[in-house]
Amino acid sequence: MRTATIARTTAETDIAVTVNLDGTGRYDVSTGIGFLDHMIEQFSRHSLIDVTLRVKGDLNVDQHHTTEDSAIALGQAIHQALGDKKGIARYGEAHAPMDEALARVALDISGRPILVWHATFTQPRLGEMDTELFEHWFQSLAQGAGITLHIASLYGTNNHHVIEGIYKGFARAMRAAVAIDPRKGDAIPSTKGQLGG
Repeated sequence: MRTATIARTTAETDIAVTVNLDGTGRYDVSTGIGFLDHMIEQFSRHSLIDVTLRVKGDLNVDQHHTTEDSAIALGQAIHQALGDKKGIARYGEAHAPMDEALARVALDISGRPILVWHATFTQPRLGEMDTELFEHWFQSLAQGAGITLHIASLYGTNNHHVIEGIYKGFARAMRAAVAIDPRKGDAIPSTKGQLGG
């Protein structure tokens, strides 16, 4: 099984995360930010990646450090679980509708982290979470996982639906990208013979 556990402790957060890329979408998530928990649970369920995530953060200051560090650690766990990346599909893309909203997500497990983000929100908060932090969460995860990630909200009027569609689209794209393609055998999915750099 492709699994990994990451423990990350700073002056701002204390995090433990375990992932199983070959899971069934089971999750146990507690970040202290209810709406973020809900989104990470959506990611786990729809990617079929099992996620156990525990975060103790300085929420008395604000949500920034908890949001950022949870994404970094989750990304690092995914990166570690991928190992040498032999035989993976590497690319994934998905369109995800959420009622009136539609999101498009494409990613490449390239070793070259970047986020291209095209989504806006008309409300400053969803639940207790600042909407400006969603872009930062995905940027931090892309850095931790070493992925190229393109996210676009194509349309939508309900802010909750917009971001939930994005997380579900990301989940489906990640599910496709980490899948093992039996036709590739033990080959690295790159003509360079390595991913990254």
